Amino acid sequence: MRRYAVETIVDENVKYYFIRDCETLEIVLLPSKYLKHKTKSNRSPNTVKRSAFSICYYLEYLEELSLDIPQVCGLDFEKQSDHFVGFLHWLKAGNHTQENKIRTINNGTCNAYLEDVFRFYLFAEAQDIRIGSLKVLSYSYHMAVNAVGVQKKLRYQSFKGYLQAEERDVRPAEQEEILTLLKTCTNCRDQLLLLLLAETGFRIGELLGVRYTHDIDYTHHMVGVYFREDNDNDARAKNAEYRKAKISQDTYEFLMYYLAEYRELLQHQSYLFINITGKTAGQPLKADSVYDMLKRMEKKTSIDLTPHMLRRYFANMRRKAGWRLEMIQQALGHKHIGTTIRYLNIVDDELIEASQEFYAKHSALYGVKELL
Repeated sequence: MRRYAVETIVDENVKYYFIRDCETLEIVLLPSKYLKHKTKSNRSPNTVKRSAFSICYYLEYLEELSLDIPQVCGLDFEKQSDHFVGFLHWLKAGNHTQENKIRTINNGTCNAYLEDVFRFYLFAEAQDIRIGSLKVLSYSYHMAVNAVGVQKKLRYQSFKGYLQAEERDVRPAEQEEILTLLKTCTNCRDQLLLLLLAETGFRIGELLGVRYTHDIDYTHHMVGVYFREDNDNDARAKNAEYRKAKISQDTYEFLMYYLAEYRELLQHQSYLFINITGKTAGQPLKADSVYDMLKRMEKKTSIDLTPHMLRRYFANMRRKAGWRLEMIQQALGHKHIGTTIRYLNIVDDELIEASQEFYAKHSALYGVKELL
């Protein structure tokens, strides 16, 4: 049985995470105070949730080693480094999961958990200097001079034990797969959900936060993403951003059909996507329900699709249609264009073909023949 557990409490529509000691039934104060601080600092619920589980896993790791936080801070640099490398491998081995539920965890996730633990240590140090500080989080500095003589201080983090991150192997959905799922859906809500994911490129959390009373421009057929902190279904726009996406005439007409079909449930709710059956009918749809729906569809069709694969489908379809990379980046809401590039199926054959076309037009670019 696990010693620690993540629990939640809702206060005035705000969800707070905390960690409980399952033996004493007491709240573990310092980690819980840190999680409350993150919530108060307007971090997304998903970010706080991941931090809660990261710290919970780490406390289990400390329990196995019979160590506490001040003792870890008291270790020398080499032992601290070994300690946290050990935590990464402990996670990789699946020791953080419940019995009989061992699953593969990728290196990037392990690293993210450790980074959450490091942030907690920095918070703990700021709260009580008697706890001490981690030597592996100290920084070394190097002064570099650029080409025009300006000095710049370069900072290097001491801890070098992170696992090598694996590239995410997420394929884009294919059009035939989407068509098959649309025909397999048993209601127009799920059909509309798939259509909007494919036509807007929105993240699932963004789409579930759309309110048909405020976020849809019915004149211009535009659906908007608005950052809100009080969505009942915990949906939240990433990066506190705002953007809009235009949908096709056919999908707009289907949207109007959906609104008419479920008008009795929707009139008591402002969210576009709601539960349509059972005791929760009329309540905002949650992401877990979407993934459950897609799993049911997989059993029927043998097609494994996720909202993220539909997002990648959107990106690749726009690239094939000739959209500039910057436009795709803006449509997806990416901060960095490198993220957008990773979404696109730019294979080696395309690069070779593009290079051949370039040199066919610019073969004399460097005047090589004159050098012969």
